[in-house]
Amino acid sequence: MKITVIGTGYVGLVSGTCLAEVGNEVLCLDVDPAKIKILKDGGIPIYEPGLQDMVKRNVAAGRLHFTTDIERAAHFGSVQFIAVGTPPDEDGSADMQYVTAAARNIGRYMTGYKVVVDKSTVPVGTADAVRAAIAEELQKRGVNTPFSVVSNPEFLKEGAAIDDFMKPDRIVVGCDDEQAALNMRALYAPFQRNHDRLILMDVRSAELTKYAANAMLATRISFMNELANLAEKLGADIESVRRGIGSDPRIGYDFLYAGAGYGGSCFPKDVKALIKTAAVDAGIDLKVLNAVELANDQQKHVLGNKIKARFGSDLSGKHFALWGLAFKANTDDMREATSRQVIKDLLSAGASVTAYDPVAMAEAMLCFPNEPGLSYADTQGEALNNADALVIVTEWKEFRSPDFEIIKAKLKSPVIFDGRNLYDPKLVRGMGFEYLAIGR
Repeated sequence: MKITVIGTGYVGLVSGTCLAEVGNEVLCLDVDPAKIKILKDGGIPIYEPGLQDMVKRNVAAGRLHFTTDIERAAHFGSVQFIAVGTPPDEDGSADMQYVTAAARNIGRYMTGYKVVVDKSTVPVGTADAVRAAIAEELQKRGVNTPFSVVSNPEFLKEGAAIDDFMKPDRIVVGCDDEQAALNMRALYAPFQRNHDRLILMDVRSAELTKYAANAMLATRISFMNELANLAEKLGADIESVRRGIGSDPRIGYDFLYAGAGYGGSCFPKDVKALIKTAAVDAGIDLKVLNAVELANDQQKHVLGNKIKARFGSDLSGKHFALWGLAFKANTDDMREATSRQVIKDLLSAGASVTAYDPVAMAEAMLCFPNEPGLSYADTQGEALNNADALVIVTEWKEFRSPDFEIIKAKLKSPVIFDGRNLYDPKLVRGMGFEYLAIGR
């Protein structure tokens, strides 16, 4: 099949590359010439394990192409994926201007039947807006070219996106006509040869499914974080509690890890957007999700509060090593990352920070340009130099089994604040550390 993917961000680039990997011819469009130049030069504008090699392989095979030419892209694919950004607006709702612009460009130039697929995370009702935008452009041209609009939300985890796309646990497709359904079944047939994973539903249900999935996962995280804070007060260990409740098959173990709060491009944005959609479009106050959001906002201050409780509210003259900047391991994504709040809390209290992250430091420098009191280290060991304590914010694998003797020798005081519960408290405390984790 010939496929156009509009947008070469996280979702668009992963989706386009994986679709090319199974033999389709894919043209990725982006209006940012800098991104397209990076891709044509053999690089990628994001970090995702395995993606760069897959891009190179499919470009070399002639299946994957990149362009800034909107008209060429509209003509190219019989299937047109819209995978542009939907950043949060000032009121928390999703900003739909880029989705609408993409739809208008398709309508402006299309000449034959197209299946237009909303791949971006979009509010319920977006398919109707996309359909109306395309129809309006066709009407301006005086043509009546047929088209279908489909909702096909992505369920990609940053750091494991290729596996998620190539071996999906489900493929949600929302459409209202049989022709579009047949096209989508054909498109995804190579990804479900073992058994049928395609769940067909109406468009609005598909749009809501994406928000509902992320809201549920965010709820589990905030629930465990609140329990962790309670466990600390009661003298319980949240890791033991996690194992106890996770063994119940009705609950399971996934997304039950207590920590310093969730971040990234999806959970915070999607919870806010769903709350806003419910309030504005349905007049409903989603009390549970409002609590989830509030709990997460507060959780991002937990590490800073622990540090102030240990060293005093005035941290002037104190210096801290910070391991982990990305919102999670295996990505360089700094959007809504907990590290941003921890750094702000420490700097505002008068402390200085030296940070290290395996891949996210360039992104962090964009978030904190020329920030007084914040510096960066080339290695995790270098970050420890002259630090009063170590603060762990991201669960990178290389942080899981460090040389504790080196840590102890480099720190001014043997204190570790662990925002991801990486270590066994008995083991670390037995080596002479003061170990302050989450709910332990």
